[in-house]
Amino acid sequence: MTAIATLGSHCSLQILKGAKDEGLKTILVCEKKREKLYRRFPFIDDLIMVDSFKEILDKKLQRTLEESKAVLIPHGTLIAQMSADEIESINIPMFGNKWILRWESDRDMKEKLMREAQLPMPKPVKNPKDITGTVIVKRQGAAGGRGYFMASSTHEYDTKRDNLISNGTLSKDEPLYIQEYVSGVLAYLQFFYSPLMETLEFFGADQRHESDIEGLARMPSEQQLQSKKIPSFNVIGNSPLVLRESLLDMVYEMGENFVKAAKRIVKPGMNGPFCIEGVYDENAEFTSFEFSARIVAGTNIYMDGSPYYSLLFGQPLSMGRRIAREIKTAFESGRLNDITT
Repeated sequence: MTAIATLGSHCSLQILKGAKDEGLKTILVCEKKREKLYRRFPFIDDLIMVDSFKEILDKKLQRTLEESKAVLIPHGTLIAQMSADEIESINIPMFGNKWILRWESDRDMKEKLMREAQLPMPKPVKNPKDITGTVIVKRQGAAGGRGYFMASSTHEYDTKRDNLISNGTLSKDEPLYIQEYVSGVLAYLQFFYSPLMETLEFFGADQRHESDIEGLARMPSEQQLQSKKIPSFNVIGNSPLVLRESLLDMVYEMGENFVKAAKRIVKPGMNGPFCIEGVYDENAEFTSFEFSARIVAGTNIYMDGSPYYSLLFGQPLSMGRRIAREIKTAFESGRLNDITT
């Protein structure tokens, strides 16, 4: 039987608990500084200790995982700490499509795929000199909101960018992506596409709590104006969101359009978990500003099972367990190559 491996961060506990619930061996690539934490959990069979997650690129470590017949589950930490070239160089089977992670990490490629999927999007601003209204400025890759900021003029953009460079958050030559700011109810829509069954599943939705933009919003307007601190969008945690049932038809349509677009332009397509991220306005119209082409940390709120999955499967399933079940089914039917790259 195959095994499940992942990096010790982000949503690794959910992934490995789901694998153990499906009867699979579990392997954690664990930084030495976090060994004490992960030793607490009995469903982790093996810990491979490393000084840095970059050691997953080491051929010797990869051979160890190959000998265990391990499938590597990518998550946000892999993308945040490694380049697309490095991820694509990993030779052990990776669940999903490792090629699409390059599209997630590059803002321009991300925008192209979202347009191909006909997702409703905010207007991009190609040059800081063209800022005429409120925009949000983002870093490349899976930064978890760190280094994001809002601006309403070219001068404000330049000032905040320079501040982030001076405090070491940004490098001087790091490209930034500028996007029209759209207000509304934040909603991060979680999906799973099964190439084995050729079906799209809506898993659930979450909201993200970002520091310290949320704290600033609770201050009186006068104090907000007086505050000189640049608010951060660094994600601290997540909470569940249950959508109005009347919105689900459009949710499925967006997910299906995204899966079809990914199949056309980045083969083998969007296999496994993904997330379409955006806001609902006062008319319940959705605007999508991001996608994540792998499991997102917001699924951690459903470790005991998503309510939507109870409807689909008649039992509570976490996203981690859904991934493990797909891998187990593929292994038993000789189709592991259909769900890994």
